[in-house]
Amino acid sequence: MTPDTARRRRCAVVGLGARAQLFTQALSGPYADRMELVGFCDVNAHRMAVHSQWIGADVPAYAAEDFEEMLRRERVDLVVVCSVDRTHDQYIVRALEAGCDVVTEKPMTTDAPRARRILDAQRRTGREVRVAFNYRYNPVHAAVRETLASGAIGEIGSVHFEWLLDLRHGADYFRRWHRDKANSGGLMVHKASHHFDLVNWWLGTAPETVYAQGGLFFYGDEAGRRRGLARDYARAHGSPAAEGDPFAVHLADSPVLSALYLDAEAQDGYHRDQNVFGPGVTIEDDMAVLVRYTSGATLTYHLTAYAPWEGYRIAFNGSAGRLELLVEESTWTRPRARTDGASAVMHGTAVGDNAGRTQLLLRRFWEQPAEVKVATEEGGHGGGDVRMLEDLFGGPPTGGSDPLGRAADATDGARSLVTALAANQSFETGLPVKARDLLEV
Repeated sequence: MTPDTARRRRCAVVGLGARAQLFTQALSGPYADRMELVGFCDVNAHRMAVHSQWIGADVPAYAAEDFEEMLRRERVDLVVVCSVDRTHDQYIVRALEAGCDVVTEKPMTTDAPRARRILDAQRRTGREVRVAFNYRYNPVHAAVRETLASGAIGEIGSVHFEWLLDLRHGADYFRRWHRDKANSGGLMVHKASHHFDLVNWWLGTAPETVYAQGGLFFYGDEAGRRRGLARDYARAHGSPAAEGDPFAVHLADSPVLSALYLDAEAQDGYHRDQNVFGPGVTIEDDMAVLVRYTSGATLTYHLTAYAPWEGYRIAFNGSAGRLELLVEESTWTRPRARTDGASAVMHGTAVGDNAGRTQLLLRRFWEQPAEVKVATEEGGHGGGDVRMLEDLFGGPPTGGSDPLGRAADATDGARSLVTALAANQSFETGLPVKARDLLEV
């Protein structure tokens, strides 16, 4: 059947924060011929109303405790989960058991028991779980996979992977709900599982042993006092002490942040603009990880959340050469003015004198270096968001299959978590962790 004659799939979105905008706009816009947006579910009614206003539709809104009622009453086929990370498993499992398929934002969940619940429910129900690993769809990451799969550098012996979050993007994790490890699993889970998934996908392997060291070096109240960066305020809005603080985000300066968070505070009390040098930060900001994979390859990985520039460097060492990727999303961190509060939460969009570059360089033995040319694309995550949405909602790719295998399922979601969860355990114990002792995937 064609999209015009087939029944549109009935879709609901749970968790209507900023990230959900990617999905609500896609479902109500370019994919409205295939998908019908029939329900919103959130702990905050105001945020649901804002999304309805943005897309120009009166989408039925349900409180979080009425999730199953929404599934029944609206006859939902597909649930998109964008809620706080620690709640993903609750919605995923209940949706699967109600006969729905699921698309979930990464990370799939935050700990091993929750991951097992999801895997068990998926196997028991036979329904589909897709994890929104948009970085798999970035053209330069696809080029990395194609180059490695071609055998251009031979068998992979090791990978070095450094990810830098600048003083805007990195700081943002320390002013919102992510700052509490119980909500997010820390940056190892919320952020780095993205990267661990890329390595699994690039190498076609799985983690075996993980050893890690990490701590809170830059953010938090203790570090702030020690370095003279602390300001005396709990949250920026309405606080004179936050004026002039380069680490403060002022919600009132951004129409988007005002609508989704500042104007919604009366309903749930959530503050999106907490002091990054205030108390209550329980996640790490500087993390080093060593991984051995079942293929025999090793990974050295480092995540820094307080860097002066944003981007990442990756090198693959092989039996026939080396492949190097440099992505500069910005070359320096511009001080934030009161009029650009929204830019505090954006990344990969630098322009002008702090715009970066992307370079993929192949260094084969006995040959001069050769740059692998990759066309740059517009859109979030290097064009990855647009391509991912087409895969999720636009139907099967041309030819009926994707030779790159970009679609990520619940097993991929769990496998990306294994490295992250093992790293968190290693932080606590100081010991190496066997991946299979945490989660069999």
